[in-house]
Amino acid sequence: MKNIKIKYLFSFFATAFVLVGGFSSCNSDDAASGGSGNPAITSVALSKEGDLVPVTVGDPKNYYIIQGTGLSTVSKIYFNDFDTYFNPVLVTDTAIFVLIDEKTPYANSSNKLKVVTKFGTILYDFMISPPTPKLVSYNPINAVEGDIVTVSGDYFLNPLVKVGTVDVPVISSSLTELKFKMPANAANKYVTVTNISGSATSKEAIGTALFDDVWYNDWFYDGGDDKVSLESSGAAQGNVMIKSINDGWGGNRFRNKDWGTLDMANYSGIRLFIKGEKAGKVAIILNGHWSDPDAKVIDVTTEWKEYNLPWNSWPFAVTSLQDIVLKDFTGNKSTYYLDNIGFILK
Repeated sequence: MKNIKIKYLFSFFATAFVLVGGFSSCNSDDAASGGSGNPAITSVALSKEGDLVPVTVGDPKNYYIIQGTGLSTVSKIYFNDFDTYFNPVLVTDTAIFVLIDEKTPYANSSNKLKVVTKFGTILYDFMISPPTPKLVSYNPINAVEGDIVTVSGDYFLNPLVKVGTVDVPVISSSLTELKFKMPANAANKYVTVTNISGSATSKEAIGTALFDDVWYNDWFYDGGDDKVSLESSGAAQGNVMIKSINDGWGGNRFRNKDWGTLDMANYSGIRLFIKGEKAGKVAIILNGHWSDPDAKVIDVTTEWKEYNLPWNSWPFAVTSLQDIVLKDFTGNKSTYYLDNIGFILK
């Protein structure tokens, strides 16, 4: 089987589907001649055009060819102890054509392929790869050297972490969360998590947050009438979100305590997450441009929605930022929630 071409195997198996009776007879002959004795697996290969190349890691939802001897009497196939369906028609004494089920477990598993035959059970070292990592968020976004950062997502199986191009040791990890210590010189770099299947990189660059559980750059809510508060559950990322109660056509303003400005030379726009207790519309007003034509109006739903708004979303140049106003644009009293406010790197 070493040099057999996959196209010939496909052709063989296609014929077998039609000629089931003849195929079964062939298996019976193998058994009679002792070909089904002493079962063994010599290799597993991904079923693709060209030479069969042995692999030790399998990707669910793909077909593989188990190669060996004494395989014709197979009754059960397990990947990581998961009972895997196979078509008996696609079995010979030296090969089994099988699909790895997408429900096959990949974590805390045996990392074994088990084939049960009439003449014995074979165990073979074989891993199942997880899906590519899913990086949902990391916190704090404005972490500095030595800070412990928590990354949330999924499929963090034996993860590796990079900050920019620098490898960073993982302090602890589960499938959905990991922690690492922020290295030096990390500003404006991105976090990447890698597992055996691939990589995922953060949307937000380090140090670009304006609000991430807390306000940065000495910003705060400019008002004292209890229309804005910080809520400690339900955040889009991290642990805290902003609750903003807006009167019809009314707005709440956020700014630097000393009316200082932030230089926007390195940024191409602003990003934020927003949702409402009910669907509505919100006008985002920058730097005191209160007239309606100068505002950027966005739709709000009852689920978190991420907006990435370039500066050209507003009809004036944004070279610095002094304040942001969130204004209801429905005419009705409304409650909105904000989170993960920051800037988009150029």
